[in-house]
Amino acid sequence: MKKIVIFFFIFFCVVLQAKEYKVVFDCSSSDAHYVKSRMWLVGKSIDMIENQGDSADVALTLHGSCVAMVSEDYTMIVPDEDIENIKKAQEYLVKLSKRKNVTIIACAMSLATNSIEKSEVLPFIKISPNSFIDTIRYQNDGYALMTFK
Repeated sequence: MKKIVIFFFIFFCVVLQAKEYKVVFDCSSSDAHYVKSRMWLVGKSIDMIENQGDSADVALTLHGSCVAMVSEDYTMIVPDEDIENIKKAQEYLVKLSKRKNVTIIACAMSLATNSIEKSEVLPFIKISPNSFIDTIRYQNDGYALMTFK
């Protein structure tokens, strides 16, 4: 019985010390290489947080030129010189989508501006009427804002 009490005491001390990181990454950059590097960095940052015993609750809001990578066929809307970077950014985005603690949101207005039909959007992407509103809500809920401009 004494060992059980000690175990639960240690367990609760560890749990109480664990921190939760809440962050919304907001991407609107038109620089495909930069976007690719940031998608990689988001995943790497989550790994680092979790490796130190903490948890991460992550939202990724995409608007402006950043929405190209959510299209199943982005080759018609992305300049030829950016295709490889967008392809890799999308690969990182797919990996992020498989994590239980990541929500990915694309702005419907930006999709329309970039001639991306909702039916062409990757299935794991949530479409928001206005991702600015989502970003504001996340901030109001205590999420740190990290922008990719």
